[in-house]
Amino acid sequence: MKLSIEKIREISTGAVRVFEENGAVELSRFSKDESELYKSKNPDHYMKSLASSGMRLSFKTDSETLFICAEMTLGSSRKYFSFDVFVNGKCIGHLDNFSDVELPPLFSVVNFPLGEYSKKFELGTGVKEVTVYLPWSTKTSIKEISVDDGAFVEAVKRDKKLVAYGDSITQGYDALRPSNRYVARLCDAIGAEEINKAIGGEFFYPPLAALAGGDEPDIVTVSYGTNDWNRLTLEKFKERSREFFENIRKSYPNAKIFAISPIWRKDGVEERPFGKFETVHGHIGEAVEGLGIELVYGYDLVPEDPSLFGDLRLHPRDEGFEYYANNLLKKLEGKI
Repeated sequence: MKLSIEKIREISTGAVRVFEENGAVELSRFSKDESELYKSKNPDHYMKSLASSGMRLSFKTDSETLFICAEMTLGSSRKYFSFDVFVNGKCIGHLDNFSDVELPPLFSVVNFPLGEYSKKFELGTGVKEVTVYLPWSTKTSIKEISVDDGAFVEAVKRDKKLVAYGDSITQGYDALRPSNRYVARLCDAIGAEEINKAIGGEFFYPPLAALAGGDEPDIVTVSYGTNDWNRLTLEKFKERSREFFENIRKSYPNAKIFAISPIWRKDGVEERPFGKFETVHGHIGEAVEGLGIELVYGYDLVPEDPSLFGDLRLHPRDEGFEYYANNLLKKLEGKI
């Protein structure tokens, strides 16, 4: 039994829009206005805005099988992807384009093939809760989601909502499995729906924060600064970061907002026109001053070990994200 677009919309989480295009179901984590903003801003950032990061299908069913068919196209600079399928909280399998090869240490630069992929999953008997984590790295066009004929499919929703702003690390670089990204782990731990607004290569971008709003989330996380340090002057950073936080506070007046400063990066010892990388945390602290936004020290989150990073220098791999999520959860304990 093929699920209709209405049913897919009903069981999807993290999607701001669900619509049909060219015979496939598309899910977007950005509103139309936000998408248009990126389309006019930067072609690369717009392409990354199409990635399905943070989105899931969550439902109860008595079906014993689940069939997924989707077409993956560019949604980041990475060419690998994975759907993670969980039944009652336990991973039962993946649909991906890399499990059949031996991954090199620097797997993040391998040119894996994209395109149309499909797989049938055995879910087991009885009523169960199924979660399908969509790829963070690609634009995901759903051609078909099917269950057994006559099976029921009922949406599972969470009470809390978390909106995550950030750059490539918050989008998901370089997790092999989308369920292992730090935002996914954090949301699973606190029982919150994730809405991911992160774009690889992004800086503090005040117009994006100004477009926020609608259904106010319980929690907002903001994690920029590493690209700002690498490419901007300190003066430009101060201007953009303060305006971003002012806009995000106006857009979400009642949410608990946390600013996460950058984690370790291998080239952080180098000099930039911005200044020293170790000063970014303090400058973000200045940017949030007086706004009721709590600052989290990013250097405490992931050990300074290149083997925990998919590119060996900047973007955490699954093991690095485990540190990130666990340590961030400790810092937020009692505050969310």
